[in-house]
This record gives sequence, C-alpha cells and structure tokens, in this order.
Amino acid sequence: MEIMLWWLITGTKGGFNRGRIINILLKRPYNANQLAQKLELDYKTVRHHIKILEDNNVITTSGENYGIMYFISPSMEENQKLFQEIWNEMKEIKR
Repeated sequence: MEIMLWWLITGTKGGFNRGRIINILLKRPYNANQLAQKLELDYKTVRHHIKILEDNNVITTSGENYGIMYFISPSMEENQKLFQEIWNEMKEIKR
C-alpha cells in the first residue's frame, strides 16, 4: 500500500486532486457530484480520479448509478497514518 499511495499521490500529475479526494472521504462519504462541488473541480475530472482510486482499492462504493456513494476502503482506513504522512509532504512540495 505504501508504494501505491506514494505513486497515486506524488508520482502522477493528478496526485494532488486524488489526495484531496481521499482527505475529504476520510471525514465522510460523498457522491461524485458532491465531491466535484466541494473540491470545485469538473465532474468528469472527479470521476476520472475516483476510477483510479477505485482501481487501486483506495475507495469503495455503495449504491447504484447517480446514487453511488464513495467511501474509504478498509485497506485505506488501516493506512490513514501513512496517507497523512504522504499528504503532508505533498502539501509542502506544492508550496
């Protein structure tokens, strides 16, 4: 999980937005539209990042179609501390 999180957050162009999505979902679940509004990002951009996070077992879903809610996966919950370390370093790099 550590290598994957480093790659997802710091090793790719969209890593900062994926980190923002993870950070928000750690607080509570959201659907894609809510995430787009909260992050002030285009809906399609959010859907793209959600797919990457889903494919890498960082987030999970519940519901169907437009009612799908996104949650942090159990694996990600176990690695919250690791994510916070990576996220804090990423924010320092962005300054």
